[in-house]
Amino acid sequence: MGAFMTGNGWSFALICGLVSAGSPVLFAQTVTERAARFTENAMKLRESILFKIEPKNLESNPTQSPGERYPWHTQIMTTVFWIGESPSGNNPVPNRSSAWDCNWAKNFGGSDSPEPAERKGFIPARFVPRQNPFYVALPFNDVSGGRTKAESYKIIPWFRETFQRSGETVLKGRWIAIRNGNLMCYAQWEDVGPFRSDHWEYVFGHDRPRPNLNRGAGLDVSPAIRDYLKLGTNNLTDWRFVDFQDVPPGPWALYGDNNTFVIERRKREAAFAKRQ
Repeated sequence: MGAFMTGNGWSFALICGLVSAGSPVLFAQTVTERAARFTENAMKLRESILFKIEPKNLESNPTQSPGERYPWHTQIMTTVFWIGESPSGNNPVPNRSSAWDCNWAKNFGGSDSPEPAERKGFIPARFVPRQNPFYVALPFNDVSGGRTKAESYKIIPWFRETFQRSGETVLKGRWIAIRNGNLMCYAQWEDVGPFRSDHWEYVFGHDRPRPNLNRGAGLDVSPAIRDYLKLGTNNLTDWRFVDFQDVPPGPWALYGDNNTFVIERRKREAAFAKRQ
C-alpha cells in the first residue's frame, strides 16, 4: 500500500443553455434525451473546470476545538501509493486489489500512475476514473476472516449508525481531511495500510504510528492528493475524519461510482429528468 498528498476548497455552477421554444427539435425530445443532454453538458463543464483548479491557501490553520468529534492527527509521515502499483522493497503488497475490493484496479479503470507524463490535472491522462481519484489508506481494518472485529463497535465513532451486517466494512469510503501547511484536501478511505491492519489506537485514538520501513508512515495518499497538496516523496501532514456534510466541493467531488458527491448528484439528475 502507498502514501502521498492534497489541497483546497472551491465551488462551481452549472449553466444550462436555453433552446428556443419554437424549435421542433425541442418538442421531439423525450424525457430520456433531455436528461442525457443535461448530464452530458454538466460533465463537459465539470471537465473544463477541473483542469483550471488551483489549490487555495487556508486563511489560518484550523485547530481542534473542545468537544470536536474527530481530533487531528498531526505531523504524520505521509507516503504516496496508487491503484495498480507493483510490489517494491518498501511496498510488499501489490495494489491491484484493496482490502475491500478484489478488483480495485479494474473497477477504477486502470492504473493510477503517479508519473507526471501520465496524468492530466488530478486524474490519469488515458481514461476517466470510475472511482474517486482522491483516496487514502489507513492502518486498520474492521473486518477479519469475513467477520466484523469485536472491538469495532467500541472504537469506530460512526459504527452504530452505519453497521449493516457482520463482515461488511463501515470504513470503506469514509471521508478524511488532509492538511499540508496552509493547504487542505479531502479524500475517501479506500484501503488498509501502510504495513498494518490493526492499529486502531492510532487511527481512532491518540497513539503515534508504529515504526515501519517507511520512516513510521501512518498515511498513504493517492497521486491526486500528492499533486493537490504539493507533496514530495516523504512529507509530514495532518489528517482527521470528517462527516460528508462537512466536506466542501472540490476536485475530489467530480469522479467515481463510489464517490458520495457523484452518488448524490446522480440522484438529483434523475429527479430532474423525472420532472421534465
